Amino acid sequence: MRAWVVESCGPIDGHPLRSVERDMPEPGPGEIRVRVSVCGVCRTDLHLAEGDLAPRRARTVPGHEIVGVVDALGAGSQRFALGERVGVAWLAHTCGVCAYCRRGAENLCITPKFTGWDRDGGFADAAVVHEDFAYALPPSFADEVAAPLLCSGIIGYRALRRSALPPGGRLGIYGFGASAHLAAQIALHEGARVHVLTRSRAAQQLALDLGCHSAGEAAGSPPEPLDAAVLFAPVGELVPVALQALDRGGTLSVAGIHLTDTPPLHYATELFEERTLTSTTANTRRDGEALLELAARIPLKVTAVPYDFDAAEAALCDIAHDRLTGAAVLNVRP
Repeated sequence: MRAWVVESCGPIDGHPLRSVERDMPEPGPGEIRVRVSVCGVCRTDLHLAEGDLAPRRARTVPGHEIVGVVDALGAGSQRFALGERVGVAWLAHTCGVCAYCRRGAENLCITPKFTGWDRDGGFADAAVVHEDFAYALPPSFADEVAAPLLCSGIIGYRALRRSALPPGGRLGIYGFGASAHLAAQIALHEGARVHVLTRSRAAQQLALDLGCHSAGEAAGSPPEPLDAAVLFAPVGELVPVALQALDRGGTLSVAGIHLTDTPPLHYATELFEERTLTSTTANTRRDGEALLELAARIPLKVTAVPYDFDAAEAALCDIAHDRLTGAAVLNVRP
């Protein structure tokens, strides 16, 4: 089968990925093999290729927003039928027995495994996943639209919930890429006033087109104090900027798996008056199921930008250089 692998981590313009041929993977007990139709391209894939996210194994196949059909079943696998469309997301395994798993916080599992990091992902013709970590997908979403929901959507959803946005509250969104444009729609659906702060003019326009109440520069000030904010841009310098924009008792949720260094924080102007700074780590399967149900009910408008399979590095380059508005999706099927 065809696959892209991380050959040697480095700047994406230096071509750290390599196109290879591999044997078709075989599912083990309780696993399914998914013939990949499309795979979303995430900033986390860029972090892996460039080494911001340290590789855990050699020549990993990136990609964790997989949509395809089940074409092989491992021993004892019975949750999905052959030919059924499924989705595969970032979280690929949890132990189920640690204190975090037992209390329902499997995203904090001490021995997790992740698609496209610990296990080969969807930049390939096929991928294998345990059936318990695959998702049934809303039939109303085409493959290209469903793929970004599996990470951009799920992480955006969890980051939004971590921000403790009150009903009808004022939300600031810093950075407006794949996750942000979905989280904004959820917040708007739930009655929030949404202010987007991003350096991209195209992203500012998309925010306004989606119904956000304002759109301005990333380091600027929103038109009113914020009850909550989500930082999607992986830029640590924006942390104090967003904290200063919060009203008393507000919360800033940082969504990314990687963030550049944060400058020193000043207690009086950025944390006092019960402002909260929190992070978002991975997701639970419950988050995924809730997001997919909500996405179909709203329904979310996914801005998907298609790329041919051979253009995987081009998609990552566009993400790296902020040339993309919406979510990149790799068309894997011939």
